[in-house]
Parts: sequence; C-alpha cells; structure tokens
Amino acid sequence: MNEITLYGIPTCDTCKKAQKALVAAGHEVRFRDVRAEPLTEAEWAPLIAEFGSRLVNRNSTTWRGLGMWLREAEAEAQLLAQPTLMQRPVLTDGTRLTLGWDDKVQALWGV
Repeated sequence: MNEITLYGIPTCDTCKKAQKALVAAGHEVRFRDVRAEPLTEAEWAPLIAEFGSRLVNRNSTTWRGLGMWLREAEAEAQLLAQPTLMQRPVLTDGTRLTLGWDDKVQALWGV
C-alpha cells in the first residue's frame, strides 16, 4: 500500500483515531504536524483548490480568537497565519485527497 500523509496536530482526537485506524488497516502513515512543521503556500494550494473554505474550521477556539481582518480574509491567508485552523484530518496518498474522518472517508481508505 502507498504511504498516506496525515495532516493534523498531535493533540487532535480525530487525527489520533484516524492514524490508529489506518495503521490497523495496514497503511503506512506519515504524520505531518501542521503546527510544528507549517505547510508552505505551495503545499496549501492543492488543499485549498480541493476543499476551499471548508478547509477552515470555523468552530474552533482558534477561529474565535481571530481578529476581524483575518476572519474576513481568504482561506489561504487564514491558514498561512494560523495553520491549526485547518479542519482535520487531511489525508493524501499522492492521488487521493480527503478531509475529515467520517464513514465515507473511512470507506475510501479501506478502514
């Protein structure tokens, strides 16, 4: 199986569940901590293209702490300034790209 990159933060319960389930299903998972190792503009670009503003978690405490100017900015600017605003997890194997960890996403990854 191809290696799956999981973009998230280590304190995210959903990221932990996804990583554990993917490993149990036989996948090799590379965890990318977006707080410790922020994505570049070039790395954000395909995620923004695929998910747009859905990539921004507007229910997070980080979102509630944003200033008005950043809340009204484009998703890319928000995520570059505050990577933990990213809805998690984002998974990719180089060909597929998914957001979240619902039943549909789990089925796609064979979990």
